[in-house]
Amino acid sequence: MARKKSSYGFGIIGCGTIADFHARAIKALKGGRLVACFDVIPASAERVATAHGVRAYTDLRAFLADPELDIVTIATPSGAHLEPCLAAAKAGKHVICEKPLEVNLERCDRMIAACRKSRVLLACVFQSRTVGAVQELKKAVEQGRFGRITLADATIKWFRPQSYYDSGAWRGTWKLDGGGALMNQSIHTIDLLQWLVGPVESVSAFADCLTHERMETEDTAVAVLRFANGALGVIEGATSATPGHPRQLQISGENGSVFIKDESITTWDFTRQRKSDEKILRRYGEKPEKGGGGGAADPRAISFVGHQRQFEDVLKSLRSGTPPMIGGGEARKTIEIILAIYQSAQTGKIVHLPLKRSPRLVNAKGAAKRLRAAARKRKK
Repeated sequence: MARKKSSYGFGIIGCGTIADFHARAIKALKGGRLVACFDVIPASAERVATAHGVRAYTDLRAFLADPELDIVTIATPSGAHLEPCLAAAKAGKHVICEKPLEVNLERCDRMIAACRKSRVLLACVFQSRTVGAVQELKKAVEQGRFGRITLADATIKWFRPQSYYDSGAWRGTWKLDGGGALMNQSIHTIDLLQWLVGPVESVSAFADCLTHERMETEDTAVAVLRFANGALGVIEGATSATPGHPRQLQISGENGSVFIKDESITTWDFTRQRKSDEKILRRYGEKPEKGGGGGAADPRAISFVGHQRQFEDVLKSLRSGTPPMIGGGEARKTIEIILAIYQSAQTGKIVHLPLKRSPRLVNAKGAAKRLRAAARKRKK
């Protein structure tokens, strides 16, 4: 890797909605500064550059040659992460990529290999891991407070209007969005499940596009999981649940249960209580609802602080030589789970992990109807 620096120059690739969150997070860093942004659409690049007082580029090669640039954050559509990552790695720039790392395992593997070859850092944004309540839950798991974990559930009943999918031709497509409610919106909570409970052994799922038009991917999905440690789990993910509700993460075991709604703890109950439990509940217990938070109905209704924490972790990693909180290999795990769910939903079969390859996915609209028709044909 390149020599350690007291201050690192950041640049943003892709100047859509999420670029503003990246910019605000970078500008809040100690030891980091935003120097440039890039987009193939001149108006988009100029918008971000003007808003944040940095240089705008529409030529990727020129952007990567900027002498002040050390780290790039990739904020392009999900299925367009690979190419800028390969170019950045070749140019010797460290890479922080928005979730998902990419839309299939093969493209993820190419990103990981390219950064390893160029000896640059690759990190992926899963800012939910930095939430205080989640950090306390992780400690409880590592301390064995649950005993044997029995159930691990994620419920993401969100809403996106048709105008959301119509606002960009890439939204709701397999090629560039990589999926629908699971790959785009639910991925953060699914990541927390596998991070907290461990590897998934198998999945059985249903998924369909029930309320939206002109999209290839699902807006509603349910999956049953068996984890390698024997625990069972359920994922409910949707952008069809009007008006949009707080996401929930629930972990239960033989000795206790913890439930989290958005970033607040609603249940923290163990058979063996500790003095620290009361302090945790005071700090992270559920507060009066303010409404509209967590991105349940509006993708812009999130804070940039989670991104800031992850960017700070990357700077710490570069200075200490230790791996980042979420490297490429770690980010790949959640994508594999979601792809296994899609494969199960489209084949009607239990899918075991690890996957040998990424599944070939078809239009999710009417998936249940096609499966029933196939079942009737087999009976004949």
